[in-house]
Amino acid sequence: MATKAVLEGGPDDLPERIVPVSDPGQDLKIPHRGGYEHFKITSRHQDSPEGRLAVYEWWERTEIAE
Repeated sequence: MATKAVLEGGPDDLPERIVPVSDPGQDLKIPHRGGYEHFKITSRHQDSPEGRLAVYEWWERTEIAE
């Protein structure tokens, strides 16, 4: 069973707000529109259709180096 998280903040057009987490507790880096959206874990949890999930909050965007 994969661990999942809820993403809070960041661009309104992110395709998913519930995402798999490969390394729980570590920051998430989500590829989006030619860059990465970075999310940090919070101490909060949220009930979702997939159960009670950790909340990760957006904190910055970086561009993909070419």
